[in-house]
Amino acid sequence: MKKITPYFFAFLVIFSLSVGKSYTQTKDAINGNISISGAFALYPLTVKWAEEFRKLHPNVKFDISAGGAGKGMTDALAKMVDIGLVSREINPEEVKKGAFGIAVTKDAVVPTISAANPVLKDILTIGLKRDAAFNIFITGKIKTWGQAVGTKSAIPIRIYTRSDACGAGETWAKYLGKKQEDLLGVGVFGDPGLAQAVSKDPSGIAYNNIGYAYDAKTKQPNPGVKVIPLDINNNGKIDPEENFYDTMNAIINAIAAGNYPSPPARDLYFVTSGKPVKKELVEFIRWSLTEGQKYVLESGYINIPKEKLASGLEKIK
Repeated sequence: MKKITPYFFAFLVIFSLSVGKSYTQTKDAINGNISISGAFALYPLTVKWAEEFRKLHPNVKFDISAGGAGKGMTDALAKMVDIGLVSREINPEEVKKGAFGIAVTKDAVVPTISAANPVLKDILTIGLKRDAAFNIFITGKIKTWGQAVGTKSAIPIRIYTRSDACGAGETWAKYLGKKQEDLLGVGVFGDPGLAQAVSKDPSGIAYNNIGYAYDAKTKQPNPGVKVIPLDINNNGKIDPEENFYDTMNAIINAIAAGNYPSPPARDLYFVTSGKPVKKELVEFIRWSLTEGQKYVLESGYINIPKEKLASGLEKIK
């Protein structure tokens, strides 16, 4: 079995990235430090945005870490960071505590299995009904791959889920009408860790953000990982209009067109503690909602509607 790429391994633990002084220092009215932590889902695009923003404003330094949406929200509310990356809806209790959220892009959570799954062909042909997913991840009534695809296979299904509070887990559970704590499975930290676990287990099933199910450069599924198509119309097979999982671009287009359900498609947020006031912070958020949007598609994300971008810009005025 092929191994996960080194880039894929890099996210297995929380780590910080400080964008170095790789650009010529020039006189600029915007300077200072911006600290960011949170969702693995939004981390790669945020790093790209920081790199591009520094080309325009080299006197702004970034400290960015990935540790899950729960950490991003907690850090933002505690004012430990300037921006929390959150890959789920912001709840009313968090708003009462001062969470100030701005949608910046969109992606989705997808069910994943090992490319070495012994009934892979059947799974890709039949797909996964919502009820079947519910009885795998929530009730545990479906215990074998034979039960999942309607064959006599007695190979047990091994379920993997996120051990950290995260937007991916919350969003996948919401698709099933539940909460993250209702999901069954062996807990694994982080999106990359979950993809690694399922890739190594031919009997495994999990869920991942599309940025970790696919390679952002090749646009192909990451080595060892396959995305399970959702049988959206529940007719027991994957019809041509439901078959958009071969490449990252195909599923991105499906999400943008509304052909993939929401949830598990969802908006991704920058969250601050109260309305941002630091000049460099406001400018970075403004830039992300305007010029920065040109990097969204190439980074494997989906542009949110112009009206929503305009609403975000109005909020930070």
